[in-house]
Amino acid sequence: MNIFIIGATGFVGGALARHLTAEGHTVIGLARAETAAASLTAQGIIPASGDLDGRRPAVVEAAQVADAVIYAAQAGPEQESATVQDLTRALAGTDKTLIFLSGSGVLLQRTAGAWSPDVFAEDDQFTPEPLADFRKAAEDTVLAAAQDGLRAMVIRPGLIWGPGDHGHLSMVYQSVAGTGAACYVGQGLNTYSHVHIDDVTRLFTLALEKGRPGGLYHAVAGETPNRWIAERVAADLGVTARSLTLEEAGSVWGEFGALVMAASSRIRAIRAQHDLGWQPQHADMLTMIGEERLRRLAIPGA
Repeated sequence: MNIFIIGATGFVGGALARHLTAEGHTVIGLARAETAAASLTAQGIIPASGDLDGRRPAVVEAAQVADAVIYAAQAGPEQESATVQDLTRALAGTDKTLIFLSGSGVLLQRTAGAWSPDVFAEDDQFTPEPLADFRKAAEDTVLAAAQDGLRAMVIRPGLIWGPGDHGHLSMVYQSVAGTGAACYVGQGLNTYSHVHIDDVTRLFTLALEKGRPGGLYHAVAGETPNRWIAERVAADLGVTARSLTLEEAGSVWGEFGALVMAASSRIRAIRAQHDLGWQPQHADMLTMIGEERLRRLAIPGA
């Protein structure tokens, strides 16, 4: 299969590109610069020049000649919304595959570090997080395109972890560099459902093989409250674990980082497991504790 990946130089898109290439597919990756093109080429991925701003027509053109398109970019609201609109219009009636990578951040709850009993399967109703309204709208646009002769699907993972990630574990290690302690917000009982990057790439493979038009698939393998993460990081580094107020959290992680570290976002993967037969193989995010990559993040100025 000829697969065009928008976001092939990113964490998830890059893992997808390498995984699908290893499976024998021809993978084309969007490259905004010559350095990105050279990196893709070195990995056996064909670069396609373009971006989601002024060179977006080139992106749509590359999508039109592919068998399947995966949107895995981390773009701004305007770029993402416009790109999804352009792709669904251009691919309508072709019966080609379009898979949009979203995330459980669309349904996160601002709990200020408290636990939430709410957990959402693919078909459950929820109130979208206001900052993610654009992402939920993009999901809806993609899913609606399944009525227009497009095999369109959405994959909505929880927190994705694995080699090179920038998730909760990384952020807790980073907090040690700034405060001398492994930090969490409030009670630290809030939790983000999580999933390993390798399990996410396998879900994409299953969706490409047998996903249904209009399919929405969650990806989750486990949950770990933020205080537990902080306590394990503290034990690893020989420091204390510390609770932060929301205001303090903003000074440590920035406004958006503090929002994420104070929120709960819990999902179940009912359709992914039942319809596609997906089963995660990596359930314990805390196995990354002690990695040298993460320990370096705790060094001030490193």
